[in-house]
Amino acid sequence: MPARHRPLLLSVLAILLSAAALFGAYTWFQQHYLHPFDDQPTLFSGTGLKLPAAMAGPGNIRLVHFWDPACPCNVGNQQHLGELLARYSTRGVAFFAVQKPGSHGRMPESLAGMRPLPSLDGMQDLPASPAVAIWDRDGRLAYFGPYSEGAVCSSANSFIEPVLDALLAGRRVEATHNLAQGCFCRWRDGGQG
Repeated sequence: MPARHRPLLLSVLAILLSAAALFGAYTWFQQHYLHPFDDQPTLFSGTGLKLPAAMAGPGNIRLVHFWDPACPCNVGNQQHLGELLARYSTRGVAFFAVQKPGSHGRMPESLAGMRPLPSLDGMQDLPASPAVAIWDRDGRLAYFGPYSEGAVCSSANSFIEPVLDALLAGRRVEATHNLAQGCFCRWRDGGQG
């Protein structure tokens, strides 16, 4: 091979190796952080989910966030949760968080306004996280399920704002069984599902 073609061959080889590395990185990222949303629906059922006695009954609207620090799906949820906290905490909505038992981690500072709960009756049956439960002013479970459907959670595709707005307006909501596809991690074993 002539010496004048060597730089061209090395450049082509470098481009091919770079393309292979990028493809490998993308494949790894997709397998670990992106889910095939079209074939993994998750059924969220609020049956058996109960507030502690001290929180049950009439009071503020109560939003309980279920989260697992090891779940990469929480990252996409945290900004939206911070927006909910800023928008609704001064309007009669109390925010709480339940961390997956046995997990280790802390909420980001932007979510410091959420009060931790050690557990809730019925939470062992949660299918996945992140998830949210909302109780109305009378202490009835009004909503249980995901924050949204799809890969990204924001106020644009959220189920939560319409529920909170309806409850704040005094309308009754009963949406405690939801089927959704999105970025979720199994609650029981911590794996992605």
